[in-house]
Amino acid sequence: MKITGYRLLTTTHDWGRPIGDINGTIEDGVTSVPVVLLETDSGQVGVGVGTADGFDRVFPALEGEDPRAVAYLYDRMLAQVFKTGHAGEVFGAIGAFDMALWDLKAKAADQPLWRLLGGADRYVPGYASALCWPLTEQRVAEVYGEFAERGFGGAKLKGGRDAESDKRRLTIVRDVLRTNVRNPALMVDINEALLPKQALRHVAAIEKDLDLTWVEEPVRRWDAEGHAHVGRGIRAAIASGENLTGLEQYRQLLELHAVDIVQAGSVWGITHFLRVSAVAHFFDLPVSPVAYLTNPLAHAAATIPNHLVTEVQTLRFPRGLQVDQEFDGGGIILGDQPGLGITVDETLMVPGPEAPIGKAPATGPHVRPRDAGRSLVSS
Repeated sequence: MKITGYRLLTTTHDWGRPIGDINGTIEDGVTSVPVVLLETDSGQVGVGVGTADGFDRVFPALEGEDPRAVAYLYDRMLAQVFKTGHAGEVFGAIGAFDMALWDLKAKAADQPLWRLLGGADRYVPGYASALCWPLTEQRVAEVYGEFAERGFGGAKLKGGRDAESDKRRLTIVRDVLRTNVRNPALMVDINEALLPKQALRHVAAIEKDLDLTWVEEPVRRWDAEGHAHVGRGIRAAIASGENLTGLEQYRQLLELHAVDIVQAGSVWGITHFLRVSAVAHFFDLPVSPVAYLTNPLAHAAATIPNHLVTEVQTLRFPRGLQVDQEFDGGGIILGDQPGLGITVDETLMVPGPEAPIGKAPATGPHVRPRDAGRSLVSS
C-alpha cells in the first residue's frame, strides 16, 4: 500500500446555539470543518479533520510511502518542516494527516482504531463542555440538561470575566447534573485571558462557595511559573496543554509542577496525544484530551493507562460526516467500524480548504481581544 495523493474538503457544523469564550463568540453557531482525504494505490482512503492549511508543505514527507508506518511518517513530517513544524496551521496539517494515517492503518487491519491500539473497553468516560460563554443562564441549563440526559456527571464552563456570574452558572450546571451524581465535577476554563494574580482572585472568589475540580488555562499557555503560582493559591487542580504543539513545549510546565491535569488538543493528532500521554505518565499525571467534532482522540484515550476524562463539546456531528460513536453513560461509546469510524458524504461538502460560510471572522474565540489580561477588576 502506497500513498498517492490527498484531497481537501470543507463542511460545516451547526452547533444549534451561539458558542464562544471570554475572548469572543460566534453568534450564529456555525463553524467550518476542514477534512483531508489521504489516498492510496489500494483504493483505501484515510480521513483526518481539523485544519485548513499547510498540507502542501507537509505532503512530500508522505508521498509514495506506506501509510501503515505511522510513527516513522509522523517524525518524517516533522522533519519536513523542521524550522516551523511545531506551530499553528503547519502542526495542524501534520495532526490531520496523522489522523488519516492511523485511520488507514486500522482500516488495513480491518479493526476499529481503539482495538488496533490495544484497547479492551470501547467506553471512554467524558465530561460536558458546551462552549457556553454567550448563552443565557436559562439556555445553559437547557444545553447541559441534554448532556445530563446522556448520563454525564461532570461539566466545564467558559468563564473568567465575572466571578459572581461564573458561580451562578456553575451552580446551575451542578444542579442539572445532580440527576446523575451527587457531587458533579465542575471545571472552569479561562482560555488564557487573565494574569496570575487576577486568576487567583477570580478562582478564590468562586471557591468560597463551590468546589472546583480544575481551572483550565488561567494564564497564557507558555507561562509555567504563572500556572504554578495560581496552582499554589487555589484548591482546584490546574489543567493546561491543549494549545501546546510538540513535547518540548510541555517541558517547563512539567518540570515546575505547574499542571495537575495534562491536556492535548485533538487537532494536533493521535501520535502527539500518545506521546504527550507517555510523558505525563512518567510524571504520574493524568491526561484529558480536548475535543474536536468527531472525537478522534477517544480511540487513543481508550488505550492509555493515565486517561482521566475526555471533553465532549457536542452531541451531534458535522454535516456530511457519519461517525461510529454514541454518547451514553456519561461518555463516548466507540463502535466497531474499521479505522476512526468516520464515513464521508462528499455531496454535502465543498472541495478545497475554503470555508463555505465565508471568511474567517475578525473576532471570535480564536482572536485575542485587546483588553485580555489587562483588567484590574471584574466587569
